[in-house]
Amino acid sequence: MTTEGLLHCGTIARKADRLRRVAGPVLACVVTTLALSGCSSPPAPVVPEHHRIVIIGDSLSTGYGTSPADAWPNLINNDPAFHQGRPDLINAAQNGSGYVSVGDNNSTFGTQVTEMVTAETRLVVFFGSENDIGVPPAQIGAAASQAFETVKNIAPQAAILVVGPPSYTHNPEPERVQVRDQDRTAALQAGAQFVDPIADGWIMDNAAELIGPDGDHPSTAGQHFLQTQMERLIAPLIPQNPVSAPPTPTR
Repeated sequence: MTTEGLLHCGTIARKADRLRRVAGPVLACVVTTLALSGCSSPPAPVVPEHHRIVIIGDSLSTGYGTSPADAWPNLINNDPAFHQGRPDLINAAQNGSGYVSVGDNNSTFGTQVTEMVTAETRLVVFFGSENDIGVPPAQIGAAASQAFETVKNIAPQAAILVVGPPSYTHNPEPERVQVRDQDRTAALQAGAQFVDPIADGWIMDNAAELIGPDGDHPSTAGQHFLQTQMERLIAPLIPQNPVSAPPTPTR
């Protein structure tokens, strides 16, 4: 190599050495700045768990005879006074369903549970059903027990609220009472809360206003009545979560 070439290589080597000496502190400064910046940033907000409330039911809960918009679960979802701080109700109800009775979309209360209840569910409300009238009582009780057990397996932390079938008269037919009795026995054996609309006199004192022209399904007024009753039952099981303002970022 010529003398000129050797001098040129030496110049390049000296420049490379200077770059290495300068780059080291610069990189360290950048890393330190990023680390300090990360330390001073406020922590990411904790997203509260969104509890789910699932409604298992029949045409009393779908708005049949009025409209889905008038169904009591939808009315609750659109009631700001009740709904503030609570999750939406997930309405799994299907017309014609019961614990045994197969309704629309081949649905029973049991299939509604398996399709809609998740591990995050915190409350399952069963409502009904007179559709099980005529089914052997033992079969109703067994199907109800299985539905409640399935909830426990899928969502061990979920509360279970069981509301029996209502009667529109003070003298319900014996078959309706049998359905109520089977539902109650299965619910109590499962450790669930049971509510008896027959004993509590739901609807029967004002059936002309609360039941529609078909004599079987709630009118709009009837759905609002059910909304009031269900809100009263659900409220202590799913308390409202306070809504807090987001934290002020650290400057």
